[in-house]
Amino acid sequence: MRMSRSPIEPGSTVDERSLTAVSGDQVAVPDPDRLIHLQFRRFAGCPVCNLHLRSVVRRHREIEAAGVREVVVFHSPAEELAPHTADLPFAVVADPARRLYAEFGVERSPRALLSPRAWGPVVRAVLSGVGNVVRGREHLPSTSPHGGRLGLPADFLIAPDGRVLTAKYGEHVYDQWSVDELLELAARRDAQTIDRVADAEH
Repeated sequence: MRMSRSPIEPGSTVDERSLTAVSGDQVAVPDPDRLIHLQFRRFAGCPVCNLHLRSVVRRHREIEAAGVREVVVFHSPAEELAPHTADLPFAVVADPARRLYAEFGVERSPRALLSPRAWGPVVRAVLSGVGNVVRGREHLPSTSPHGGRLGLPADFLIAPDGRVLTAKYGEHVYDQWSVDELLELAARRDAQTIDRVADAEH
């Protein structure tokens, strides 16, 4: 199901705003000094989201050194997110009313889970998540998560002047930029160069 607004295109300008992270900190988007990697995830404790975010955590110093600030949005309430995000080294924003999702044109669709390309990551995520829950490293997600289970991921790289340098709308639940892809895009801060790289990948 398409949200009420069209997707954000490279070259679009994001309005200045201050987002409140689950930690209570205020997050300026855009950031006047750094690129913002704004990524939309799903619900609190989502195993597939956790699988991806662990890769971001492992390489967070590299990401920061590249001049990128991570801001991660979930469609769960802050009180549901807090137990799952306390140890994350980047800002996590709760958007239970999905206002940011609508503004950025981020979808919900059955293909999030039905795409065969999602099945392998889903199995890996569940097996890894069970192990981490047993070890006390993660918490179980709700059996009926706020906003449902059909959200698709999305990534946006936003320049300090608010320009969207490039964007990715996921076709299934595990279709997002890897850390290597993010670092490559961040190294090409010229919008035209980034657009050519993104077009060549499709």
